[in-house]
Amino acid sequence: MPFDPLQLAAPSVRTLAPYVPGKPIEELEREYGVRDIIKLASNENPLGPGPLARAAISSAAQEIGLYPDGGGFALKQALARKHGCAPECITLGNGSNDVLVMLAEAFLTPDVQAVFSQFAFAVYPIAVQAVGAKARVAPAFPEHHPMALGHDLAAMRALVNERTRLVFIANPNNPTGTWVEAEELKAFIGSMPSTTLVIVDEAYIEYVQDAEFPDASRWLAEYPNLVVTRTFSKAYGLAGLRVGYALSNPQVAGLLNRVRQAFNVNSIALAAATAALSDADHLQRSIETNVQGMLQLERGLDELVLRRYPSRGNFILIDCGRPAGPVYEAMLRQGVIVRPVGNYQLPTHLRLTIGTQVQNDRMLAALKTALQK
Repeated sequence: MPFDPLQLAAPSVRTLAPYVPGKPIEELEREYGVRDIIKLASNENPLGPGPLARAAISSAAQEIGLYPDGGGFALKQALARKHGCAPECITLGNGSNDVLVMLAEAFLTPDVQAVFSQFAFAVYPIAVQAVGAKARVAPAFPEHHPMALGHDLAAMRALVNERTRLVFIANPNNPTGTWVEAEELKAFIGSMPSTTLVIVDEAYIEYVQDAEFPDASRWLAEYPNLVVTRTFSKAYGLAGLRVGYALSNPQVAGLLNRVRQAFNVNSIALAAATAALSDADHLQRSIETNVQGMLQLERGLDELVLRRYPSRGNFILIDCGRPAGPVYEAMLRQGVIVRPVGNYQLPTHLRLTIGTQVQNDRMLAALKTALQK
């Protein structure tokens, strides 16, 4: 019998579609021979790390011959001060993606279920299917709704039953930019049975400039079945170092740490993230860059008469009104990388990351040219 690794794989893995990242700059250079490329596809911070994080990176690089602190003591202490919680409530991850996978590994089995919304972050279905659990997907709000493509919490609640172990809510959501208001979100969490964990994924929350926007981390003491995930990849500019974390009841964190891989956050990432938390000036510059860039893109997209969806992240979802693939390809040939989202069943849409003023101008010009083809 010929060797067939597919037949050796777990049944849930055989049909699993892997996560597809944004096209790297180096790949575009190889494929198209294009130079002077800008990448606005992966919701990265165009400013990158701040000066304190850069200094910490340089210092930590001197010690890379040693294993990192497996418990992440310094970073956990800094996060505990930031969130007003005990260090025992914190689980560190190789990006928040890592803690999302840990949650699936710790709490899902083939005989239980997880609930999330249509158009929610692509990692949720991957993590759920990888462990063989059943995914129940609630329809998102329709196009005519004021929060088009957003999470319909009533539809999600209707799918929760005694076998539901995890509910994923991204707030704001990627790739749609949509969000859930505080009162509605808190009521949803409060309505969940004690047998269901609610994961509120707040990867983009630092970009939200609204005092009324829910910070679910403030509700941890009230809801023991609440888990909040955050990342340093976005507003803190550390995407290349991969560091994120979960905040939860200490007992939940204890279970997550049972499946967490040893030394899952490297020493440079630990040092950079700890330093980034104390660099309020850089965080504010990143937020201001995003605010101005959002206004710039909104004006430019309105001039192109394209449908854009309101966003609280550092990106905007647009509907090209035609298959997005050729538009994407035409932009690539101009050296501008954006993100097609056909894998989310949005074949006419593109997600545009907000960059610097110069990058945004170039992206808008490339989009205009692409639409004329």
